[in-house]
Amino acid sequence: MADPLEEYRRKRDAARTPEPVPRRAARRKKTAGDAARFVIQQHHARSLHWDLRLEHEGVLASWAVPRGLPRDTGRNHLAVHTEDHPMEYLDFSGEIPAGEYGGGRMTIHDRGTYRCEKWRADEVVVVLDGERTDGRYVLFATGGKEGRDWMVRRTDPPPPGWTSMPELIPPMRPTRAARLPRDQADWGYELRWDGVRAMAYVSGGRLRLLDAEGAEITGAYPWLRELAEALAPTEAVLDGVLVRVDAAGRVHPARAGRATRDAQFMVVDLLWLEGVTSIDVPYAQRRELLDGLAPAGPHWQTPPWFPGTGAEALETARQQGLPGVVAKRLDSVYEPGRASRRWLSIDAA
Repeated sequence: MADPLEEYRRKRDAARTPEPVPRRAARRKKTAGDAARFVIQQHHARSLHWDLRLEHEGVLASWAVPRGLPRDTGRNHLAVHTEDHPMEYLDFSGEIPAGEYGGGRMTIHDRGTYRCEKWRADEVVVVLDGERTDGRYVLFATGGKEGRDWMVRRTDPPPPGWTSMPELIPPMRPTRAARLPRDQADWGYELRWDGVRAMAYVSGGRLRLLDAEGAEITGAYPWLRELAEALAPTEAVLDGVLVRVDAAGRVHPARAGRATRDAQFMVVDLLWLEGVTSIDVPYAQRRELLDGLAPAGPHWQTPPWFPGTGAEALETARQQGLPGVVAKRLDSVYEPGRASRRWLSIDAA
C-alpha cells in the first residue's frame, strides 16, 4: 500500500524542523457520530497564505490558499493542492526555520469539523463548522503541473448583514474655512497631512491602493504592501494620506518607488470592516472603530485626533509645522466623492 506521507517526509528533515514527522500515517478509529476535522493555518512563508487541511483517510488533505477562503459567493480563490500532511498537524503552530521547506511562522487561524458532500480526485465539496469559519465550499481542480492548481468557491450566502468589499469608494473632501467652527464641541479635529490621498483596500493579506481619482497606485508604493500582511486576516478599506517626514520634522508628499525610512501612510478613516460598511456611521463612531483596529507599523500609523478641542489641535499643528487641521462634524457620515461643509480644512497660519 502506498505511503500517503512519502512526499511530506521527503521534503522535511525531522532534525531541523519543529513540524511533526511521523513514521507512518495515523489511523484514527471513528465511532458513530464522529465528525471529520479541519484546520486552517496562517502561514507567513515566502509569501503570506492560508493552508486548509481536511481530515481524509488517515491524513490531512491540504491546499495552500494565497488569499484565504472567500467570504462571499462572488469570488473564486486560487487553492494550490499540496502534499498530504500527518494528522498531528491539526495542532501544529510554530516557526519553521529559514531555509527549510515552508520556512516561516505558522499559526492556527481556525479549526473545527466538517461534513463531506463529495470527494473526488478533481472536486471536493465540504460544509465547514469552525470557530471562525463556516459555510459550504467547493474545491475544484483546474489543471496545472501534476494537477495542483485548484480553485475554491463559497456556495452558500454569507452571514446576515455581510456586504462585499466595495470596488471603489471615491474619497470625501473637506471645504476650505478661514477659522474654526463656532460650535467646536460638535466637531472632531485631525492634523492635516498634505500628501498623496490614497484609499487602501486590504483583503486576504493583499493590498490594493488607489489614488483620489481611483487610479491604481499599488505598484508605486511597494513599501506599503506589508500593511495588508500585518492586518491579516482582517479585511478593511482605509482612507489615508501618503507622506514622508524629513529629518527636520517637515512633512512632504510621499515619493513613489522604494521605501525610505521617513515614508508613512497616515490612516484617518475606516470605511468598511469585515463585511460591514461604515460609510453611513457617524464620524465619531468610525474613529472609535479605527482606533480599535489601530493600524501601526514601520510605514503606517493612525495619528491621534482631537474630539471637541479645535484650538488645541490647531496649536499642535503649528508646533509641529503642519499646514493646519481638518475639522469633521462628529455626526457626519462619509460622503464618497463629495466636498462637504461637514468637513472643514483650516490653515494653521
